[in-house]
Amino acid sequence: MFEVSLFLTIFGDLGFMIYHLAEFLKKDYLFFNLFHYVSVRAIFSLLSSLILFFILGNWFIKASQRNFRSNVREYTPQEHQKKNSTPTMGGLLVLLITTINILFWNNLSKLSVWIFLLCLLSFGLIGFVDDWAKINSKKGISAKSKFQLQILFAVLFVSIWYFFSTPNTQFCLPFFKNAMFSLGLFIIPWAVFTIVSTSNAVNLTDGLDGLATGPLITNFAAFSIICYLAGHKQFANYLYIPFADSSELSIIGASLIGSLIGFLWYNTYPAQIFMGDVGSLSLGAALAFMAIVVRQEFLLLVAGGIFVIETLSVIIQVASFKWRGKRVFKMAPIHHHFELIGWSEPKITIRFWIISLILSILALLLLKVR
Repeated sequence: MFEVSLFLTIFGDLGFMIYHLAEFLKKDYLFFNLFHYVSVRAIFSLLSSLILFFILGNWFIKASQRNFRSNVREYTPQEHQKKNSTPTMGGLLVLLITTINILFWNNLSKLSVWIFLLCLLSFGLIGFVDDWAKINSKKGISAKSKFQLQILFAVLFVSIWYFFSTPNTQFCLPFFKNAMFSLGLFIIPWAVFTIVSTSNAVNLTDGLDGLATGPLITNFAAFSIICYLAGHKQFANYLYIPFADSSELSIIGASLIGSLIGFLWYNTYPAQIFMGDVGSLSLGAALAFMAIVVRQEFLLLVAGGIFVIETLSVIIQVASFKWRGKRVFKMAPIHHHFELIGWSEPKITIRFWIISLILSILALLLLKVR
């Protein structure tokens, strides 16, 4: 633990220097001018995250085998019992590497960077507490407690974002150039709802090896592009989308993509490690925050269609059983339904990835169709 803290401290100190040092040195050394460009820092951020994950991945899995052995969720197909004792909390390493890269590559004078990090780590903390409780008592914290903590943290950093960064509060719809209206102060409960619901939707999707990781990669890719476009006035004006000064978030998105690709190396079927709630809750909240900053929640609904479908399947199943006494699916979330009708786990995962890729491309297309 001491080694990891020292590692984070060293890279954090260097990270605080690299962007600002480059700003100082670029006048005399043209090479440092490269670090002025968001696109260059995004590429470096993605690659450094990926490399760091490959360096630390095996070490983290071995450490997790000693300390973070998982217990399979209660309501899963019987076949999942063989996954008991698989290391979990892989999301911890994703958060660690992403934090290092934020400190290393981002312009730390931007408030949005710190709010994003607050969002990521606060929801990660909720997930960590839940995972730790499951490991030690085979039962996590109550759904009510988890939900209350999510709302509390979401209200905290959404309020900071609203009152201290003077964000654009317009709500955007696709297909229409001028179909925008201001949410005003109502944006706070709206943003809280979006963050909490997306966080839980990703958590529900994380039920098969690699299932949540693939759609998270495609969604972060789509919204990194959108953050880059919305962060440049010319692009934002051309596309008729609100200018959001969000280009720094595209660097963080690239870092998350690199971390998740590295994680997928170990998480693909059969998984050597699971993401855990520490990963799914935090990454879902982070994805929602990106969509909120660029005012494109509708596109999150499209690009994150897999997360939406998984959540709706649970809502439909519970409502049907409560009101009709009958189940619509053999088991919910819906990926378990496909397991029980005979689809193999890799087939479900790959097909969901394909759907997510198509939906993310469609979301980017809708950004232009106005």
